[in-house]
Amino acid sequence: MVQAWYMGDLSADDDQRLPHKTEPFEELSLDQLKERTGCLYWKIEDEDVENSPLVEKIRQERGYNYKDVITVSPDKLENYETKIKSFFEEHLHSDEEIRLILEGSGYFDVRDTDDRWVRVLVERGDLLVLPAGSYHRFTCCSKNYIKACRLFCGEPVWKPYPRGEESDKMTARAEYLKQMTAAA
Repeated sequence: MVQAWYMGDLSADDDQRLPHKTEPFEELSLDQLKERTGCLYWKIEDEDVENSPLVEKIRQERGYNYKDVITVSPDKLENYETKIKSFFEEHLHSDEEIRLILEGSGYFDVRDTDDRWVRVLVERGDLLVLPAGSYHRFTCCSKNYIKACRLFCGEPVWKPYPRGEESDKMTARAEYLKQMTAAA
């Protein structure tokens, strides 16, 4: 099932690829993850994760009609160090970010309703949906390898908007905050 927890403090010198759990450890259940961040999560148990009937059902129900596969590792992603640093900069998107993990592992960090970081470990078979307008970031774990299927509604939107005054005023951010307030 989902593995999510509140992150401890992370300094500029700390390795972002480590778990960074709080002391004492503050784990979140699936319900708490959804309630505090708006994230959706499914565990895909089928042997063929990418072509699972459950994934197909979710794609149809949520309108995900485009997909591609990305491998994030030093030998598969050009300019790996630069890219992994850019993935770890806090940002939001105007559309949902949907990832189905095919191999490897990594961490999605998502801001909760109190602006605290929640770290979500994603591994093979995890399908995670980050809501449009939610501040988040991504990093590989210490193995430096993850292969993920990226799903989209329509044409893919890749543009990240760094956290700041401009992104705080975006429609996607306002809608996300409204949705999270209504759910509370």
